[in-house]
Amino acid sequence: MIITTSDMIAGKTIKESKGLVRGNTIRARHVGHDLMASLRGVVGGEITDYTKMLAESREQAIDRMIEEAESIGANAVVGLRFSTSMIMQQAAEILAYGTAVVIE
Repeated sequence: MIITTSDMIAGKTIKESKGLVRGNTIRARHVGHDLMASLRGVVGGEITDYTKMLAESREQAIDRMIEEAESIGANAVVGLRFSTSMIMQQAAEILAYGTAVVIE
């Protein structure tokens, strides 16, 4: 599966557009990690637990988007975008979306 943020794929021709595909995940923060993040906020530096959680969340959202694209017969996704939103005070959603296409 080829995935790109652009609307075209160099050297490929889009034969058919299958439509919008998306994948999402909702993650809640961990109280222990919040305590460490607060301490890191005082002394500065990267909050590695949150960096890891966000990276895993993005990958899970992409994997779910790919599953949807494959289920409708696409072999590529163009125009990939990410969106985030707060669901509740302790949880956020990460959404990956794009246009499923068939390329040749």
